[in-house]
Amino acid sequence: MFTQKSWKDFKVFAGVFCAVALTPFFVVNTSAQAADTVVIRYGPLEESVSLEELKKSTETGKLPASLGTYTKRMTEEQRRFLVEGLKIRIPINVITLDRLINTQIGTTILSDVSTAISRGDQAGLQAMKGGLVLGANSPQGLSILSFIAAYPSQRLEINLPQAITVARSLNGAFIRTQRFMFGLSPQVNPKDIKDIKVASLDPTQGGSAQVQTLKLSFNDQKRQRQIPLDVYFSSAASTNKPVIVFSHGRGSVRTDLRYLAEHLASRGYVVAALEHPGSNETSFKAVKKNKNQLVAPQEFLNRPRDVSFILDELEKLNQTANSPLQGKLATNNVMVVGYSFGGGTALALAGGELQIENLKQSCQRKLGKTNLSESLQCAAQALPEKTYQLRDARIKQAIALNPTTSLMFGETGLTKVQIPTLILSSSADKITPPLTEQVIGFAKIPSPKWLVGVVGGSHLSVIDPKITPYQQGKPGKPILNKEVTGKQAQDVRKFLKGVTLAMAAQLTPEASQYAPFLTSDYAQISSTRLFPLRIVRELSPEMIQEAQGPGMTANK
Repeated sequence: MFTQKSWKDFKVFAGVFCAVALTPFFVVNTSAQAADTVVIRYGPLEESVSLEELKKSTETGKLPASLGTYTKRMTEEQRRFLVEGLKIRIPINVITLDRLINTQIGTTILSDVSTAISRGDQAGLQAMKGGLVLGANSPQGLSILSFIAAYPSQRLEINLPQAITVARSLNGAFIRTQRFMFGLSPQVNPKDIKDIKVASLDPTQGGSAQVQTLKLSFNDQKRQRQIPLDVYFSSAASTNKPVIVFSHGRGSVRTDLRYLAEHLASRGYVVAALEHPGSNETSFKAVKKNKNQLVAPQEFLNRPRDVSFILDELEKLNQTANSPLQGKLATNNVMVVGYSFGGGTALALAGGELQIENLKQSCQRKLGKTNLSESLQCAAQALPEKTYQLRDARIKQAIALNPTTSLMFGETGLTKVQIPTLILSSSADKITPPLTEQVIGFAKIPSPKWLVGVVGGSHLSVIDPKITPYQQGKPGKPILNKEVTGKQAQDVRKFLKGVTLAMAAQLTPEASQYAPFLTSDYAQISSTRLFPLRIVRELSPEMIQEAQGPGMTANK
């Protein structure tokens, strides 16, 4: 029999139909058969309902009596939720859906959803694809009912426990994110792109110079912080190119983007990858062991100051006789690259204002309802001042990879960014959700700016594969519990190498040669079967509204 928790979770039943219908990733597959009965299983319990009964429910507003075993303990609100779910129409066209079918995100979602549909054969995935495309081609468009009507089997059997698991992951916000990211820029024919000479100048390819790594450690006595530093450089390094500073994510290490540092160093750039002692892997383990808060409030200030301190030390090395870095460092012409929490650090250094008063109000409203990124940012509410400005004028450009922004910068903090900024966002990022943490924040940043979208990428997709073997997605887990890393994400890392090099080159005499690699055209020709890629410079008011809105409409 159902437990109290089971009945509470039962409202997700409508969600599974939404999840199935909202999954716009399929190929055409026709069949003479169609489902006229839906069977819902919960262990040994089974109830069935006809398609005609479900259609009638949308007219009467009452659920079929045949589902009484499930519905009799539901609240009136839950019953209305189910009925309204049956009315949902998905505004998606077949061409867009067809383009998504072979992507990383599409393949994974389809596989997840198919596990909730029971069949006696191995054709569950293909049957679901057929039902979706036929439903989308129906006069009323794609909906729960049109999917059921088109499903190529007389019975559509739902495994309710598995459906609940999948539906929790494939929620409306997740689906809206995929549609938004995929639609960031129009599809173009790569043959029509004539301005990008990839063959003669490929920013994803490393240079010929041999890369060296100098391991250092500096003690900031004033703040009592010992800061480890890895400096990547080559014989091609010179002051004609900017110094690039890397800021890692919370609980990570300074080598989390090592492949990117080596790539840039081989092209003549000096890369300084520091480790923040208050929010690195060592501190993260201590937090888990002692069950402390995610990060100390002061870390929001210490991280940007760590970068400024390191730039001071690098300037000393630049003038130190016999130093391998002597005369190679342009410490007044710097680009900062930050990942995750480090992305927030980069934006603070770029001029983004920490707005603590606004943060406190947001965290109080969200009490008990925050995701991981928001919980991290809410740690800053213990800071004493209302606002903090941590801009370092030596930093001339910023790249923020999957950054945290939604709460820490308040409503207007990002409008104070003063330098060219690139934001990268991955559509399947469960740790820093794209729409709230990157897209909305990007809209506030003054131009020049770039938004890079990776459809199907996850939070760890940009990380060096040598440090994430334990993060691989495990079979049986829904998409939002998986990370796309290692070999699976090699297309993402390759693209990031090209875009980062092109951004760095904007601070050199070669700026115009590399500017084409920061365009939507380059993103299109770099897109792969698994990962559609996007680059845009601005978001229209309609796009911003879509990012904020529910993403679905209901027929009344």
